[in-house]
Amino acid sequence: MGLDLDYIDGQTPLDEEEKEGLLIPTIATHGELNEFEQQNIEQAVQWTLGRSFKPQLIFTEEFIRSVHKRMYADVWAWAGVFRQSNKNIGADKWQIRSDLKYLLDDAIYWHENNTYPPDEIAVRFKHRLVSIHCFPNGNGRHSRLLADIIIEKIYKRPVFSWGATSLSSEGDARAAYIKALKTADKGDYGPLLAFARS
Repeated sequence: MGLDLDYIDGQTPLDEEEKEGLLIPTIATHGELNEFEQQNIEQAVQWTLGRSFKPQLIFTEEFIRSVHKRMYADVWAWAGVFRQSNKNIGADKWQIRSDLKYLLDDAIYWHENNTYPPDEIAVRFKHRLVSIHCFPNGNGRHSRLLADIIIEKIYKRPVFSWGATSLSSEGDARAAYIKALKTADKGDYGPLLAFARS
């Protein structure tokens, strides 16, 4: 029995080779997949609790990859590995590393020079990271957790609420989130900043 996924607005389809990386053969539907991924993500969130991370660690490719691996290693063989296929969104697969390096360098600059308020640094980082789309799956959830790590560990502020609901299923919150991302694509971060704290 194969993995039968129904995608909703804003989700990136997996190719067949990526689907073969599923580590739990009993998963057959998107609902089941979301359930197992959420359990794994909760373990990753637990791992961040009580730990301190310096900007010099957070703003590295190694950390970006390790957080994705912690979030998805129980579900996907390719957790923490940059995608090898091009998608309907994101950087070309050959540009992921260089685009990520530009983002990490920018983030260090923003932090060191107080270029933006803390919430905006975290949200801009999240937006650029999800725009690169480093991994085959989980980029939205991964970028939100990284924004939470940045705001909490670097700036000692509460994590974001992200609409205070799951964004993995269709609904008003997901629609507002996707709309805010599209507005941020045009350079206006206001709606995404507001959504992050809603």
